[in-house]
Amino acid sequence: MKPTHRPTVNEKVFLVGAGPGDPELLTLKAARLLSEADVVLIDDLAGKALLSLCPQARVIHVGKRGGCQSTPQAFIEKLLVHEARAGNFVVRLKGGDPGVFGRVGEEIAALEAANIDYEIVPGISAGLAAAAHMGVSLTHREHAHGVAFLTAHGAEGEKTDWRALANAALTLVVYMGVPRAIDLQSSLLEGGMKLDTPVVAVENASQAAARAITTTLGSMHEDFLREKLQSPAVIVIGEAIRQRALKLARSHGCDTNEMRAMSHRRVANAAS
Repeated sequence: MKPTHRPTVNEKVFLVGAGPGDPELLTLKAARLLSEADVVLIDDLAGKALLSLCPQARVIHVGKRGGCQSTPQAFIEKLLVHEARAGNFVVRLKGGDPGVFGRVGEEIAALEAANIDYEIVPGISAGLAAAAHMGVSLTHREHAHGVAFLTAHGAEGEKTDWRALANAALTLVVYMGVPRAIDLQSSLLEGGMKLDTPVVAVENASQAAARAITTTLGSMHEDFLREKLQSPAVIVIGEAIRQRALKLARSHGCDTNEMRAMSHRRVANAAS
């Protein structure tokens, strides 16, 4: 291995992916940068256990979590510029991967506007960690030739064309979808997705408190309420996960035929 050296270029920010929460899923590069940082700006979902890797650093908590009070994005960008211009070795630590719903594009724009160099260090996204927890592939050569990573919590006024996605033959990996589960469900059904399409929601993927809730599109909203599904959770929808979803359902003592029947009954009752 090459010896590591502290960067000599001033005014540089490292935009680092912390992974989904399990410290062992952090990359070696991310761990090294944390050990060398002067300042670490950390998100709520980045995993506080990682702070043991940077005892020398000044840690600034810039919490961002859906549905909770968050640090304004503009304030975070100003902090990044300020700390870099002060000559500090700055790590911006984000949950998952910086480029997947991490608003890293906005931070890059702010750094470029201030003529500050930056480097992106990838991390394992929660969607991939959810698939690993389920023990499933997100693609399948017969059922899904691709994956769509989506957020149910976009900018104000922004709308995702869920109806088009219902017929796209893709596995849908939905972030921040718990508060909008009923809208997600109705939009996909209206788009033509089948009632018995398998759905698995993974809460706290990769962490000790992780759990998977197996259901179908027709039963999704009611089952999430009954099981008290909480954020952070990733919702995986599509035919590629059918066999694994059935196995998970059986392991949890569910009758999969009854699950399908309940999906049809619930939607029929809601429409009447």
